[in-house]
Formats: sequence, structure tokens, C-alpha cells
Amino acid sequence: MALLAELCDRMVDGSVEVIDLTAPLSERTPIIRLPPTHGQPCPFERCVISRYDHAGENVYWNNISLSEHTGTHFDAPIHWLSGRHLDDVSQVPARRLIGPAVVLDYSAEAAADPDFLLRREHVEAWQAQHGHFPENAWLLYRTGWDARRDDAEQFLNGGHTPGVAPECARWLAQETSVIGLGVETVGTDAGQAMNFDPAFPCHCYMQGANKYGLTQLQNLHRLPPRGAVLFAGPLPIVGGSGSPTRVLALVERSEVSR
Repeated sequence: MALLAELCDRMVDGSVEVIDLTAPLSERTPIIRLPPTHGQPCPFERCVISRYDHAGENVYWNNISLSEHTGTHFDAPIHWLSGRHLDDVSQVPARRLIGPAVVLDYSAEAAADPDFLLRREHVEAWQAQHGHFPENAWLLYRTGWDARRDDAEQFLNGGHTPGVAPECARWLAQETSVIGLGVETVGTDAGQAMNFDPAFPCHCYMQGANKYGLTQLQNLHRLPPRGAVLFAGPLPIVGGSGSPTRVLALVERSEVSR
């Protein structure tokens, strides 16, 4: 109890800062574009039920519709064929929605090459500098892509967005204790990942290993390379493959990068 009380006190005095990693959700939120032969996700839409008017003088509220994978969202294992017998989003244990986070910053490389791929040697170089990952950590992959979020065309970039090389995705999923992968792009895989072997390797390997994805994050530049604690709050949709999600990080003020 003393530890939790101290945490609350430090959040009040500002020595522990809460950083929102969630992109605002609106009708302008970019969504993935799939080939015409595939099904298509719905964009965010809303219909007013009432707004202090004849339909409800004292209340404002809306009906909304959207894909489970719109905006900042959580990928559950069942989202991919490789994880079809594993957890849906409502079955993910609550304890696995909170954990340490490490941030790998390859924004300069992605700025120079929008098809940049994170490889195992990049991860091992990070570990040589910062130490091995904490157990059950979220790997947050910073590419600077969140700067494009207000322009759907730039954000999707004609299908040329950074991602993870297939062998690195397999290694992270099968041979490390990483619990999930968080990215700033529209999905955890690179824009050209349909052409990889296997196709969409982050989805294939991470979901198949009962691990998770977080997408369309922002403010990763405000987190230290290690030391943050991440909170992911997907809706517990029964049978759901994923959910729009509020993602927060706790960071000691001395470690916040400004």
C-alpha cells in the first residue's frame, strides 16, 4: 500500500508524469487501405442522438461506428490466423495490459527511407547500449511517423511506411520476452509487408506467440529509452479481434525527454 500511495503522491506533485500516447479519434483518423479483393475497415463515424435539444434536452451523446482496428488500437492474438485459437481482446489478462516499456528510436532512418525496416542487429545494438529488455516489456518502435497523422495521404504514404524485417519479427516474438510491439504507423507491419515472406510478419509471429500489437501511437519522443510504464486500455469486446485503445505511460519527470 505504501508503494501505491507514494505513486499517487508523485503523480499529484508532478514528479511522475502521465503521458498520453493515444492519437485523437475523429472522422479524419487515417485507416488502412487494403487491396480491392479484401474486406475494408470502416472509418470512424458518428450520429448525434441528442444535443440538448428536442431529442434530449439535458443530454449530449452519439452513436458511433468504426472498425475494431481504427486509430490507436490493440491487436489481440485472435486477430491473425496464426493466433486463431488464442485470446480475443476480452480474454487478455488485465495484468498483461500494464508493463515496462522500452523505446527504440529510428526516426532519422525512417525520415531518410520510408521503407526502413528494423532488424535484429538494430535491437541488439540498442541492448548493448541500454541493457537487456525488462521481462514482459512493450517494445515501442519510434519512426517519427506520428508527425504525419493529420494528413491521411502522407500518413499512408502510398503504402511505403517503416516496419520490422521478417526475421526480426520472428526473433522478437519467439525468442525474447517482449509482450508486444507498439508503433506509430497504421499497423504493426511495414507498408510493403504484404510482399514479405511470410506476409505481414509482425502479425503472423506476434499474434501466433500470444503477444500483442499497439498502433498509431504518438508522443514516443517524450519517453526515455527505458524506465517508462505503459498502460493499454482496450474495450473487452467478447470475440473481438482488437479494440480502439487509450494508451498511457508513466514516466519519472527527471527521465522525460522534452
